Amino acid sequence: MKTGRASRSGVARVLVAAVCLGWSSLGWAGQADLRHQAAEALLKATRFFRQRVATEGGYLWRYSEDLSRREGEGKASATTVWVQPPGTPSVGMAMLEAYLATGEEYYLDGAREAGYCLLRGQLESGGWTYRIEFDPAQRRRYRYRTDGAGARPNARNVSTLDDNTTQAALHLLMRLDQALGFKDARIHEGAEYALQRLMAVQYPNGAWPQGCERPPDPAKHPVKKAQYPESWPRVCPGGDYWLYYTLNDNALGDTIEVMFEAWRIYGKREYMDAARRAADFLLLAQMPEPQPAWAQQYDFEMHPAWARKFEPPAITGGESQGVLRTLLEVYRQTGDRKYLEPIPRAIAYLRRCELPGGRLARFYELKTNRPLYFTRKYELTYRDDDLPGHYAFQVPSRLDAIEAEYRRLMANGAAPRPAKPPRPAKPSPSLVAQVKAVIAALDDQGRWVENGKLRYHGKDDPTQRIIDCQTFIANVRVLSTYLAAAGR
Repeated sequence: MKTGRASRSGVARVLVAAVCLGWSSLGWAGQADLRHQAAEALLKATRFFRQRVATEGGYLWRYSEDLSRREGEGKASATTVWVQPPGTPSVGMAMLEAYLATGEEYYLDGAREAGYCLLRGQLESGGWTYRIEFDPAQRRRYRYRTDGAGARPNARNVSTLDDNTTQAALHLLMRLDQALGFKDARIHEGAEYALQRLMAVQYPNGAWPQGCERPPDPAKHPVKKAQYPESWPRVCPGGDYWLYYTLNDNALGDTIEVMFEAWRIYGKREYMDAARRAADFLLLAQMPEPQPAWAQQYDFEMHPAWARKFEPPAITGGESQGVLRTLLEVYRQTGDRKYLEPIPRAIAYLRRCELPGGRLARFYELKTNRPLYFTRKYELTYRDDDLPGHYAFQVPSRLDAIEAEYRRLMANGAAPRPAKPPRPAKPSPSLVAQVKAVIAALDDQGRWVENGKLRYHGKDDPTQRIIDCQTFIANVRVLSTYLAAAGR
């Protein structure tokens, strides 16, 4: 609601006055001083990351305080960066948002460096794997586009859609391309190449695999609806599960969002069409009764299938909720109510699946609907008292929020969400408090150092204090939001 309309109501006048009082309590001098401090902190922190933390413009996940030890999802050397969030694309996006909030070219330069880093890690298959290597000997293990014939004959060339990896890289390149007015030929060509290759590997039924290298043979992938297998092995058989039709870890939902963003930025209908084909797959992939939800992945006969040794053929309480959120978003973008049709029966089924305490099992056995778990020796079981600690075998239920959004859309119709949330007209008292805390936590070198351990360096690792990219990203966004609201 605009503040101009608030004057029509006495209650609204009180609320507006309270907000204004919270802002004006800083005093005009205090406001200007805090803006100056926030701008200085943002510059200082970004300078430290660009000059001291970056490797070839890219980033990892966590570093020891002295930067001597570093990691992504695994130990890393000084010549390695990470693509998988919160690595290079995420840090680059934070810098890009700082530029959009302030207009300062220094932040755009940092985002562009991250984009160029990603281009040096782009595979010939079009996307990215989890990490980028800059050591010449290590680079030969990957078929990077920039290296031409320098790769080994068996070099890795599989683009991954797992954990929002290729998708995050594409989001940064597309947004950066837009911010640069589509005038940086390297950035524009890299984004276009990735999008075209991503559409080329989309299966005939609209799905994508978890990992992709070349276009599929349509004759080997008939379009059919999901169905239950007559039987399934109780021990993981192995195999190239990453080629299956994959919903695991929101891989398909993240890719659909990439295509929607490509459509918004470039205006090409082919990107909207690719998103809709993927959404049509979600309609095909809904299992029939008695379990009208979704599996993590499907084989080419559209049966739920094994992936890793702790991911059996099953109905999933986790990814099914992600599918429901994706279908709601597809409806917002397209206005086509066919994407809402599967939602009521899926919600009703998942409510029947809720465990005591309101959670959902990650896996429900096909047809019997019994929750499935694994022991620490990775033996399939119906018990939950000996679980491995690295995986969420139970997940929160978000069904109330999903159903409320469904009912809102049914009542009000589709209205696409803005590409980014609107900036506040004035900084709120809570935002001011966050900004002060962020500034206070920054040290003289421009670092946010915190207590913590490196996860992949073993029990004997001496690290007690770390620099975490997630903290940098969150704090940069707080400062950027404040500066945009307070005025440049």
